[in-house]
Amino acid sequence: ESLDNLSMDSFWLEVENIKQSTEAEQEECSLADVKTQEEGEAEAEWLQDAGLSDLLGDRASENDNIVLLSTLTKTQAAAVQRRLDTYSRSRRRKNKHPVRDVRDIFGVANSEVSSSFWLSEIQNTFSSVAETQDYSCTVRNPGKEEVFNMDVAYSEQAAVLLKGSFLSESRRLKDGNALTKFKIPKGRLGVTRIGDLSAQDMKKIPTLALIELTALCDVLGFELKRNKAAKLKTTEKRLFGVPLNTLLENDQKLLPNTKVPLLLQALLSCLEKRGLETEGILRVSGSQTRIKSLEQKLERDFYTGLFHWDEVHQNDVSGLLKRFIRELPAPLLTAEYLPAFAAVQNIPDLKQRLQALNLLILILPEPNRNTLKALLEFLSKVVAKENNNKMSLWNVSTVMAPNLFMHKGLPNKIPEGKEKQLAEGAADVVRMMIHYQDLLWTVSSFLVAQVRKLNESNSKRYQFCDKRIKNLLRKIHADKDKVEKNQAEPSKIVKVHASLLLKDSLEVHLNNATRVADVLRQFQKNLNNSMECTNLLLYEVGGNIGEHCLDPDTYLLDLYHINPHAEWIIKQNPS
Repeated sequence: ESLDNLSMDSFWLEVENIKQSTEAEQEECSLADVKTQEEGEAEAEWLQDAGLSDLLGDRASENDNIVLLSTLTKTQAAAVQRRLDTYSRSRRRKNKHPVRDVRDIFGVANSEVSSSFWLSEIQNTFSSVAETQDYSCTVRNPGKEEVFNMDVAYSEQAAVLLKGSFLSESRRLKDGNALTKFKIPKGRLGVTRIGDLSAQDMKKIPTLALIELTALCDVLGFELKRNKAAKLKTTEKRLFGVPLNTLLENDQKLLPNTKVPLLLQALLSCLEKRGLETEGILRVSGSQTRIKSLEQKLERDFYTGLFHWDEVHQNDVSGLLKRFIRELPAPLLTAEYLPAFAAVQNIPDLKQRLQALNLLILILPEPNRNTLKALLEFLSKVVAKENNNKMSLWNVSTVMAPNLFMHKGLPNKIPEGKEKQLAEGAADVVRMMIHYQDLLWTVSSFLVAQVRKLNESNSKRYQFCDKRIKNLLRKIHADKDKVEKNQAEPSKIVKVHASLLLKDSLEVHLNNATRVADVLRQFQKNLNNSMECTNLLLYEVGGNIGEHCLDPDTYLLDLYHINPHAEWIIKQNPS
């Protein structure tokens, strides 16, 4: 049941194939490791990526920083403070200008109170519900479906578990059907998937996810490893070795709204049509000479439509697919976060490994995340045909891991004796991403709540620099009281708009039992035509959210209480 009993032969065979294919080009690949940075350098980069760069300088547009800080949980605030303190120490040692104190930003003068006090004061106004939750299911009950709580920040959950001294088993994933099943409990606000939020709100998620991931690693006692962003080399090619952003820009000129490179779509489509039932697909390598020749033909003929996929052997197509991923100038999992993805294997508890992976996927740039999802969906289809193609989940994971974790742009040496551990860990991470992709592509409720707080605070624009912290806290408590007052309403009549489908808006009477699915059914009756309810979606627009596609199981009165100023609009499903 452990990884020791699962063969790593496919992994090392794939490594050999990669070495042979790159020998001619005199490029070396190795499993990605992290470069060491000077003290303070990593913290400065982290604060910048976390949207807190103003804490580093002498000048400030502090409102943005304070708004962000005011949404953080206790564990998240502690993670920020830890990095700020390390950065301050390094600056003092180097005799550079002192880093700005958090007290300055809150306008607190002549105070001997430490800056961490002000961060903790803000967090105390947002009472954490983590301590009231039951996480005892982390003590494993084999064979049963487990709850994956997304309402409370993962780092807060981990802190509560540590307080309660719950024992966390160190266990590895099991193969096949024995994998633990996790269920995301649907709260009254439903579940939010990646793609349900507007681009404007999704831009806020990576910053929040990075702070939360760092807080989780701090609580668990793991170092969050990040590389410096790699400088991309320019290439004269049009397809292979071209940055994802460039590929998508070119593809969008031909096909607007393209989210996954057209070449990758063509490769996956070809394999789905003719390769899913081929024995050893992905594992059995095609001819390197043919693959190189096909790459040249694709560079020349792909965009003209003259390339004939029917004439290509499926093992050569799978070789082209893997080559496309390896040839990206920066790894698909990004140069910055590849070490963090690899380090996930060091977290003993499976649920916490998945929490870390969920946050890492949210941190990825959108082109990388969309491309990774397309690849993982295809790999799931390969595993589903295991009876025909003899490719189990573990087989697929061991073959794909070297292609995702080895990169010519990161030629770092593996510590002696660590090859087996790193190889198994990389394959394990790929296996988790394939098997749990639905869970991993979910935006946690606590992150959506933080986005709402950011939007609310940005619209109100508290004058942080002119007023003392107590005024801020009083204002926040007053806002909370207003929300609580709203929540006392047992029912409400609201208008739902659907200008493209219906001339007039629809009046809907909301009570505690009214769900999105009920409103869509009522709307369909008013339309009086054959359009299926499944083709309609209800969006929450404005107020404290940009645009949010709602889960059919969302209870609308609860949502109204959280965002009373939003409009609700029915649209047709774009897919």
